[in-house]
Amino acid sequence: MTQTSQSAAVVEPTAGGGPKPSRVRVHRAWFVAAVTFVTIIGAAAFRSVPGLFIDPLHDEFGWSRGTIGAAVSVNLALYGLTAPFAAALMDRYGIRKVVAVALGVIALGSGLTVWMTAAWQLLLCWGLLVGLGSGSMALAFAATVTNRWFTERRGLVSGILTAASASGQLIFLPLLSWIVTRYEWRPAAVTVALAALAVVPFVWLLLHDHPADVGQKPYGAAEFVPKPAPVPGAARRALTVLSSAVRTGPFWLLAGTFAICGASTNGLVQTHFVPASHDHGMPVTTAASLLAVIGVFDVVGTVASGWFTDRFDSRRLLAVYYALRGISLLFLPILLAPSVHPPMLFFIVFYGLDWVATVPPTLALCREHYGDDSPIVFGWVLASHQVGAAVVAFAGGAARDAFGSYDVVWYASGALCAAAALMALVIRRRPEPPLTPTTT
Repeated sequence: MTQTSQSAAVVEPTAGGGPKPSRVRVHRAWFVAAVTFVTIIGAAAFRSVPGLFIDPLHDEFGWSRGTIGAAVSVNLALYGLTAPFAAALMDRYGIRKVVAVALGVIALGSGLTVWMTAAWQLLLCWGLLVGLGSGSMALAFAATVTNRWFTERRGLVSGILTAASASGQLIFLPLLSWIVTRYEWRPAAVTVALAALAVVPFVWLLLHDHPADVGQKPYGAAEFVPKPAPVPGAARRALTVLSSAVRTGPFWLLAGTFAICGASTNGLVQTHFVPASHDHGMPVTTAASLLAVIGVFDVVGTVASGWFTDRFDSRRLLAVYYALRGISLLFLPILLAPSVHPPMLFFIVFYGLDWVATVPPTLALCREHYGDDSPIVFGWVLASHQVGAAVVAFAGGAARDAFGSYDVVWYASGALCAAAALMALVIRRRPEPPLTPTTT
């Protein structure tokens, strides 16, 4: 059988030597990408919760927002720090096993919060367990799938898989906010646990580790790629790749810009937008719905960013994204009000388009500079993203406790985004390898 194209129009010879009519097959890579998309959507439920739980936990247990923010910080930090090791574990044990176990750990951590009575239990369940599980479901997972299954359309696919997280937020955030408002926070925690468990069968049955497992080439590849042998020493490999990457300038610039990305999205807006809006008299369900709208436009923006990344300079794309994000954050304090008005809707749409549009060009720059090690390098870059998010998740709560307002955090994040735009512009291009002269 001869495969004539990656869209898999197939021409098979008949017994008499003539070709049969061609039949169109969709390359298996797209099915794997679809399962990955659904998996990330299911896992994204837990990411919708922290901003919804801050006020209910403060009211029920009397914990300060800084204390609750500390648990969110542990979660966000582990989300990033686990990612490079998870990428290495996927090389050792396979994508399917690592992701299935990660979903189980998320379900365990979220479910156990129902019985907590002390702040340290919040740190253990939501910080440690959910942080470790979610770190194994981080964007390094999407990077691994993209690198293994695609040689063409990588920017587009990475954009689509990144958008899956926003889609999960879109699906679960209005539901969870309604549950928290009507039934309090415990049923919402159980919903998160059940959502994570529901995805496990799909992962186990449908998520193949490598194209060679089903006898196919990666999408766009000219030749069949054998499945590599399992790589032992996952932790050692992750640290070895880090040791090599930190000796290069692009790593520090990518890590620095992505730390600011995390600070201005997961750490600030996702964690503190709902309580900040509530401070101005906006109902929690309304504020949560606005975050869900951010998720809608994030899908559009991230997929579009993947398309742009396949065609334009990733450095300039990052500079534009960070500059526009910083400008929008500077205007947010004057837009918060008890009700939704057109300028606030404009901010939501604008910010949504830019939310994680930074991921496809950052992934592309990791591939450009670090080749086969790029999923692990991106895992470490993602770790910086989550450390930045963790710092601001805590700092935002502490600033609210100290100043009675989030304004200073919005302004500081806007300034940081301007710095990130400048950093993106100075990332050097990787020099092209010299041409080997031909001999006659």
